[in-house]
Amino acid sequence: MPRGIQRRSTISERQRAVLEGLSRRHGTGQQVALRARLVLATAEQSGTAVAAAYGVDRDTVGLWRARWAAAQERLTALDAEGVPERELRAAVQEALRDAPRPGTPPTFTALQAAAAIRQGIVESISPRTVGRFLKGGRLAAASQSLLAHAAGGSGDV
Repeated sequence: MPRGIQRRSTISERQRAVLEGLSRRHGTGQQVALRARLVLATAEQSGTAVAAAYGVDRDTVGLWRARWAAAQERLTALDAEGVPERELRAAVQEALRDAPRPGTPPTFTALQAAAAIRQGIVESISPRTVGRFLKGGRLAAASQSLLAHAAGGSGDV
């Protein structure tokens, strides 16, 4: 769709109630709550106005409007079937969830990092740190000579 031509989001009354509940509920993650507010606002306002009101990029508003539109057929069908509110809420939350990130899966898992800690190899370490070590293939050299300071003297050995 060319930039400047914006469709309003279509939201049923039940979907609106679920979105409003998600945007106010204390247990809702902040990103999901913001996305719920963005979708609600795009039913009433232009993407530019919504972006300005919520302090986000116009492309972000367009992304969530498009994702809501893509989920609309399924949500409308669930709504028409009269599913319980918790099922509709789960479907709405799914529509507002992040898409999977691209790239290769991690080669070192959190379980492996936990095993390294249990075995006393390290006191604490994150999977990302271990991945960086493995990717580099070697450990970085110390920036200063460690032997000179180990004796506790002036550096003369």
